[in-house]
Amino acid sequence: MTASLEHLRRCHFAVDLGAARTRVYVKGAGLVVDQPSAAAVNTRTGALIAVGELAERMKGRTPSYIRVVRPVSGGTVVDIDMAQRMLRHLLGDRIRRTLRRRPGLRAAACTPHDADPLAQRAAIETLVGLGARRVELVDTLIAAAVGCGLPVERPEATMILMCGAATTQVAVLSLGSIVTAERMPVGGDAVDHAIVQHLRHQHELMLPSQSVRPLQVALSGNGLTPHGPESTEIHGRDVATGLPRSVKVDTAAVRHAIQTPLTGVLDGIGKVLRGCPPDLVADLADRGLMMVGGSALLPGLDQMLRQATGMPVHIAERPDVCAVQGLGAMIEGKIAPLMLNPLAT
Repeated sequence: MTASLEHLRRCHFAVDLGAARTRVYVKGAGLVVDQPSAAAVNTRTGALIAVGELAERMKGRTPSYIRVVRPVSGGTVVDIDMAQRMLRHLLGDRIRRTLRRRPGLRAAACTPHDADPLAQRAAIETLVGLGARRVELVDTLIAAAVGCGLPVERPEATMILMCGAATTQVAVLSLGSIVTAERMPVGGDAVDHAIVQHLRHQHELMLPSQSVRPLQVALSGNGLTPHGPESTEIHGRDVATGLPRSVKVDTAAVRHAIQTPLTGVLDGIGKVLRGCPPDLVADLADRGLMMVGGSALLPGLDQMLRQATGMPVHIAERPDVCAVQGLGAMIEGKIAPLMLNPLAT
């Protein structure tokens, strides 16, 4: 799935279509788009009303004939036409005109590990619809590892955990390739859902669609550990009466509620380590695990993984943009290829 560095150097722009955010890197210009993967559509006329941040703010606040949709789910494009329309508006006329001037326009795109042929085809067709003559696909895990500065080309183990909105991917890399990897259908959205269900069942409170992330942040810097705040006040709607209501929520109970989805992440890490050669596992005892992706910023998640695995756990400097920055480094030619020439006999 991962294209050669020689082919990637010929690309003019790179796209990371995530379930939560869409990011576009243009060669020579850097990161030009970093917006939510959302679009607001008028269902009566089919007209596109808003994309990105504005569409995200409209979620749960629109009349019945306006629908906020997400054309990407789990890193896979599920609505090619809407994804193309969203990208066109996010890029804007000036950037699209600049790209169209490039002869033989080429693009690079991230795809989840072990993406099936249909998912790969959807990513290719989305960018072909923007004018790309050729699309190179790169495994998201390799792109993210390059973007956060891991020495993936060396004959030593590096372990990366990509915490996305819909999925979590974990892999051990060596010599520029994936040795073992696992993709779990658990991400930041699953944590959000666990919190929503806890508040609904235990407090009969329905949350506004955009208030779950602040609740996670309210768990403070030690969010998933017992050292956080004892309680936090949450505003929502009473399930029975429909009236607005505020409740004080025990944060220890919230931490317990989100342990179930996070256990799936620990299981995936254990499975990857069990399938990894012993020599590479020994390298990881010193180097540890690098966390990337937007959900890596969940307070206390790194401490929980550190306690569960016994390995050092690090968070990338900018975990949310590592994948697209890695793609950008590849198309800019900043990554030197590893030469493995056969020995003369």
